Amino acid sequence: MNITQIPIIHEITPLSEKDCFYIAERYKTEFTYPIHSHAEFELNFCENASGVRRVVGDSSEVIGDYDLVLITGKELEHVWEQHDCQSSQIREITIQFSSDLFFSGLVYKNQFSSIRRMLDKAQKGISFPMPAIMKIYPILDTLASKDTDFYTVIKFLTILYELSLFTDEARTLSSSSFAKIDVNSDSRRVQKVHQYINKHYKEEIRLGYLADMIGMTPVSFSRFFKLRTGKNLSDFIIDIRLGYAARLLVDSTMSIAEICYDCGFNNLSNFNRIFKKKKQCSPKEFRENYRKNKKCV
Repeated sequence: MNITQIPIIHEITPLSEKDCFYIAERYKTEFTYPIHSHAEFELNFCENASGVRRVVGDSSEVIGDYDLVLITGKELEHVWEQHDCQSSQIREITIQFSSDLFFSGLVYKNQFSSIRRMLDKAQKGISFPMPAIMKIYPILDTLASKDTDFYTVIKFLTILYELSLFTDEARTLSSSSFAKIDVNSDSRRVQKVHQYINKHYKEEIRLGYLADMIGMTPVSFSRFFKLRTGKNLSDFIIDIRLGYAARLLVDSTMSIAEICYDCGFNNLSNFNRIFKKKKQCSPKEFRENYRKNKKCV
């Protein structure tokens, strides 16, 4: 099947080189901006937007009344689309800031360690839980109505710090393989295994080989890997393969069957079943949804 790919919009944001951040507050009845990417980091808050579908990388979720997402992955595609939202009082606050907001070395100081960890995790996009939203809401609520001066910058840094205290509770959205982000781990053994899987995901990957590679028995390795990553090995490998498959669905004109076998799956019907279970849509629907969202309204 030959599919003409429509380039994803690369947004030129209004952020000035002389400003620490750009903030926009909008009251709207619908979301119309197509899927896009940009180099700047983005914190996006939605209120009264239940039923809207949020797409970040290869993650697609229908949101509730409140939604707060941080994206620091450069060029990671994202969009909020109307979907089933019936609200006529949607409020959206978008804050965009440059990766060099923390001038050289500052983010590596001890007092910024939690913010640094949050920014690293947000390379794949993260969604914050309701307690985090309620914690920063009073500051965010007034930030958009003020001129950007020194004190508003301090308030913005306060927002980032308060959110960073919820980094462990924040849910990762896109897969690392789709976002083209290397997974960081405190464990060098996990890092070594992940690097191997990333390089050999098209091939058969055996538990015994990975266990031997880091000097553990298969049983000990399985327990260790689940403890460190929160996933068993087979689910971890599947998620990496699905991320690469989703990226090919977006970026290539390869057929779904070609993508299936190119990403290490050896059965098309099994690939379709797993993809739908993990992504809540078929590979064909995933591709069509991305193509639809690329078009300007």
